[in-house]
Amino acid sequence: MSEVELTVVVPMYNEQEVIPLFVERLRPLAQGWGVTYEILCVDDGSSDATPVLLQRLRREWDAVRVVRLRTNAGHQAAISAGLQRARGRYVVTIDADLQDPPEVIGEMLRTAREEHADVVYGVRSDRSSDTTFKRVTARAFYRSIRALSDVDARVDAGDFRLMSRATVDAVNALPEHNRVLRLVVPALGFPSASVEYRRAPRAAGESKYPLATMIRLSVDGVTGFSTAPLRFATWLGLLGGLAAVVVLVFALVSMLMGNTLPGWTSTVVIVAAVGAVQLLALGILGEYVGRTYTALQARPAYFVAHDSLDAAADAPPSAGRPGVGSQTRT
Repeated sequence: MSEVELTVVVPMYNEQEVIPLFVERLRPLAQGWGVTYEILCVDDGSSDATPVLLQRLRREWDAVRVVRLRTNAGHQAAISAGLQRARGRYVVTIDADLQDPPEVIGEMLRTAREEHADVVYGVRSDRSSDTTFKRVTARAFYRSIRALSDVDARVDAGDFRLMSRATVDAVNALPEHNRVLRLVVPALGFPSASVEYRRAPRAAGESKYPLATMIRLSVDGVTGFSTAPLRFATWLGLLGGLAAVVVLVFALVSMLMGNTLPGWTSTVVIVAAVGAVQLLALGILGEYVGRTYTALQARPAYFVAHDSLDAAADAPPSAGRPGVGSQTRT
């Protein structure tokens, strides 16, 4: 079996509407890459017809390999599962919704070779297809990460990227559970380049990144790469303590001078303010404690139910013939 030069990892969750469109775009492009390749589709516990469509696709296209997770582990976990099983010297991660054009994959591969880059980021030059809210919050998130940590996060770069085998091995070696790969990869410090493209609207189906998921990803990103919230909580506690001392001095002076303080109103305000500061600090600390607890449990981020490569290993040797794409028979 020839060495696989390129693995394309495609995480999918309930993508029955978009799979035929994605394959229609990707397959002719793959024939022009001029390298041995595999298309590694990771089914993130889909509940629609996605598993059936992927099995049919695997039978029709020799280069396709299917990994199915037992439950919906999440987008980042699905990508991580693909990276763990990718065999290529280069690995591209791309979503199936066609917002990120597969036509750029060939350019990424050329850029990596010509510029000797271990990572090639897909950078969105035009995000007009996204809502104003998403554009504003995305920019705020990346700028906040760059301000609060040492990570040189690429603004307008998502999970569409090419990585060398060295980069993939480094990512796979990390023990983190709640990964935010768009921050993990630049934090590794490998030589990088970028390719710009125009982001398109989703080809079909519904977005798998609702507001709650985006917020969770943001929290994981901040708590995973910065201790600034801890320092913020410390300073907030100090300011709260200082305010309490000032109020105490004011109360003592007023008592000595015979002045009366407002009664219950001031007491309730002070108690509420101090309580709010304490709760906020505990909430921030709780995020870090939760991450530590999860890491100490050492539970896998995902559970694989099926890998078509393992199934193919039991097939007769004549099941496939060598060739570009078909050498990755699954």
